[in-house]
Amino acid sequence: MEREEYLAAIKPRMPEKRYIHTIGVMETAIALAKVYGENEKNAEIAAILHDIAKYADIAWMEKIVRDEKLDHRLIGWGSELLHGPVGAYIAEHEFGIVEEDILNAIRFHTTGRVGMSRLEKILFVADMIEPNRKFNGVERLRKKAQKNLDKAVSACVRHTLAFLIDTKQPIYPLSIDCYNDLMKREDSEG
Repeated sequence: MEREEYLAAIKPRMPEKRYIHTIGVMETAIALAKVYGENEKNAEIAAILHDIAKYADIAWMEKIVRDEKLDHRLIGWGSELLHGPVGAYIAEHEFGIVEEDILNAIRFHTTGRVGMSRLEKILFVADMIEPNRKFNGVERLRKKAQKNLDKAVSACVRHTLAFLIDTKQPIYPLSIDCYNDLMKREDSEG
């Protein structure tokens, strides 16, 4: 499929504001792919499909988790966390995406994980810094993303965790594992 076909397929599945966000993520992911030598088409596809399940029925998504034997810890976390893994399922089963790197980028774009690939990092960062995001500190994150992808990922993870803690929300275990892994890597790099 080409870009316009993917965009036409996702547009009816989300509100206009989320569609605009998706376009921003796509443009940002492609730009970061150019900077960091990643496959631009893969970045484009992952970005377009990353929120495909964001507005899907929660009970349906939980059924997918159970039926496909996905991480059972996802049950009860709601759309914010379900939509990544279920989005990867939709990308594979509806759109025929077979590249594991694209599927993992979609699967882990909200939580991060230990040992993320370059494409996973690009989508994770692009989702947070796309041009329509307007939160305190986003400009700092955008600047980091242009200089060092690993430092940008680390800063984005820390920003997300601080937000969750400040708003007294639970933190999914993969995100904690991701943070710990990033901190260990930063320590070992000096």
